Amino acid sequence: MSTHTTTPGLTVILELDGLHWASEKNTVEAALRRRPGVVRVLANPVAQTATVMYDPSLTKVEDLAGWVRDCGFHCRGESVPDHLCPPTPASRLVGPAEQSGDPRQTRPTQPMRDEHAGMDMSGHSVMDMSGGSGGSGGSGMERMGSPADVMGHGGHGEMSMAGMVRDMRNRFLVAVAFGVVITLWSRIGRDVLGFTVAAPFGLRDDVFQLVLSLPVLGYSAQVFFAGALRALKARTLDMMVLVAVAVGAGWVYSLGVTLSGGGDVFYEAATILTAFVLLGHYFEMRARGGANEAVRALLKLAPPVAIVLRDGEQVEIPTDQVVVGDLLLVRPGSKIASDGQVEDGESDIDESTVTGESLPVHKGPGDNVVGATINTTGTLRVRATKVGANTALAQIVKLVQEAQNSKAPGQRLADKAAFWLVFVALVGGVGTFAAWLLAGRTAGEALLFAITVVVVTCPDALGLATPTAIMVGTGLGAERGVLFKNATAIETSKKIDVVVMDKTGTLTLGAPEVTDLIIDGMPEIDALALIAAVERESEHPLAKAVVARADAVDVRRLQASEFQNVPGQGAVATVDGHRVAVGNTRLMTAQKVDLGGLGGLGARQAELAAEGRTSVLAAIDGRAVAVIGIADAVRPTSAAAVAELRDLGVEVVMLTGDNAATAARIATQLGITTVIADVLPGDKAAKVKELTDAGRRVAMVGDGVNDAPALAQADLGIAIGAGTDVAVETADVVLMRSDPLDVAVALRIGRGTVRKMKQNLGWAVGYNTLALPIAAGAFEPAFGLVLRPEIAAITMAGSSFLVAVNALTLKRLRLPAPAAQPAQPTETHPKVIDLDGERSAAHTH
Repeated sequence: MSTHTTTPGLTVILELDGLHWASEKNTVEAALRRRPGVVRVLANPVAQTATVMYDPSLTKVEDLAGWVRDCGFHCRGESVPDHLCPPTPASRLVGPAEQSGDPRQTRPTQPMRDEHAGMDMSGHSVMDMSGGSGGSGGSGMERMGSPADVMGHGGHGEMSMAGMVRDMRNRFLVAVAFGVVITLWSRIGRDVLGFTVAAPFGLRDDVFQLVLSLPVLGYSAQVFFAGALRALKARTLDMMVLVAVAVGAGWVYSLGVTLSGGGDVFYEAATILTAFVLLGHYFEMRARGGANEAVRALLKLAPPVAIVLRDGEQVEIPTDQVVVGDLLLVRPGSKIASDGQVEDGESDIDESTVTGESLPVHKGPGDNVVGATINTTGTLRVRATKVGANTALAQIVKLVQEAQNSKAPGQRLADKAAFWLVFVALVGGVGTFAAWLLAGRTAGEALLFAITVVVVTCPDALGLATPTAIMVGTGLGAERGVLFKNATAIETSKKIDVVVMDKTGTLTLGAPEVTDLIIDGMPEIDALALIAAVERESEHPLAKAVVARADAVDVRRLQASEFQNVPGQGAVATVDGHRVAVGNTRLMTAQKVDLGGLGGLGARQAELAAEGRTSVLAAIDGRAVAVIGIADAVRPTSAAAVAELRDLGVEVVMLTGDNAATAARIATQLGITTVIADVLPGDKAAKVKELTDAGRRVAMVGDGVNDAPALAQADLGIAIGAGTDVAVETADVVLMRSDPLDVAVALRIGRGTVRKMKQNLGWAVGYNTLALPIAAGAFEPAFGLVLRPEIAAITMAGSSFLVAVNALTLKRLRLPAPAAQPAQPTETHPKVIDLDGERSAAHTH
């Protein structure tokens, strides 16, 4: 069955700033799960967001945001494109717009809510800048007036990832500067480096080291202690607890020695340990910051301002103030501020930023346009129909973020292992300390071993192993218009060995085109000009195909008169003095055209019928002169898509309701060897089930609406050509473009992402398995192999850094480029399966 499931409740993507370490997500998840109305929480330290499913009858977005802030992190509310929630100064709770009472100027600080998904009147989820939350204690004014609440504990909450990277660098510089000086006056400096300068002011060496360590403990290491308190408050364990214990234990032990008169102290170990942990995570955060580039690019697509026509005047306003019904003025070269409908003007719209379609799309009055797309030529007046979080862009961003925050089965196991690894590290540290004391070592030596065990076992690499890979994989897909709905879909895509493709609208354009033109008795160009003149007066899809063929070869445009449409048969008109009839055999009989005189035309008509093509007859002045073969047009990239999937070792099956002859014609052209034909819409799911019951891992590709049961039945449902309608509930993967080649793209991304996940998990587990006994001193008696806490910090942070960098290499994944030219037909002899399961050899032309 499809991996996509629906759980009761509303889902919101919350902004979650201030997560320095991967394991800190446990703090948010543990704290929010205990709150009323919260169904599920999935936090992502790489994306700095959290997906929260909640019961709107018990809680709301403002409460969720307040509870996140109660954990010590910053949260403005729902994570939406930048233009929907511009920063609001803490000093400004109610601005002129709110005081004026103009609903068009309502800001997120003063929301007007409806009963639906926590939306305000402008259509986007309310950003609770006041911070009020149920049970949080304190009014919104109190929260906004408190810098500590706004910035989070330690002043990190409101920082972007880039800001946190800079802050980490600054803390490292302070720690390393003081740590180096402390080391010079430590036992290492005196005995190993031969440093002989006396401590200033007549202080003992250990007292001087204590004084120098205070800035490191109070500033550089403050993030560890604040994080540990947050975790313990949420009744969970994470990496912050381990680092805080390691640094704190070394410093407190040294303080005790100093206060008792002096001796061997470890201020240099505590400070250099702090510096190395910060340095490692500075590099790691820079690496994982690059994993979210795709979503950051999506967040910035829409313009920050829009020009609105009000009372005939042009008014420039922030995009978040556009409301449904506003008339937007969009000049050439400008981005469209919101989804809407063209009321006046014509232009070509570049939709590549949202849908991935490379060619501009012509738009005129009555046509729908998508926000964040680019107007290239003419000036448009667009009536806003969807704004805020209801726009296509916001929905795409939300879909990608939900996928990035979701957990694959492997990640859920890794999260549990990370929690217990922290517990094992703490117990192992205590055990190591006791064991070395019993072995006759001094308390100082035993403590160094214990601290090393605690540091080296930090599970940050384990926590980053899969989220970073998923971030890069889903971002890579989003850049190509391939949207995975969840991490499970990524894992499932790796296992697919059969792809079932619906024919109409998936492998074909779903629009007829002229495939054969057989003329008898007059020049082809003259006959086509007469026939096209009649067909231009008709609205029938087949007539449009004939006109398109005539326009393609640039025949003379003639004017038809006395046009008569004959329902169910065709049309008759007078063109250039000739009576022209175009239609089926019934029309020819009614017009007294001698069908017996078709001759070679009749044979070709029979051939076309056998090949699954629709034939149209044309008669001029009572004599049959042409047979036109018309069929559904194959998409230019369909053959390339089939070839790519074959290269992946995936079998392609075409599923269609058409007859066997028509199905075989398309299959022959595309190189598909297995066709299931004559299938009613309601039976598609049953055919997919037959394949899954046979032990095959099946992906079903369809339009997401007519093929919904089959998409749900498959192991992986792929909705193709969803365009801006991304809410395809039954699909696991949404392809924004109508390009079957993107199916192979999705499978390649899935395989590449899962490969990186396994590599990262293998490294993280292998590192801890090897490092733990070394840190505990198990090899010290036999080999003299000892890790100091500082070296343990480097190896631990380096492990996390390697995991992040390895995930980033996924960006080099080779993906098939869209075919520039229509693929050439490939002659094959497919096996055709009708609804009764009978196989027959297909006729090929």
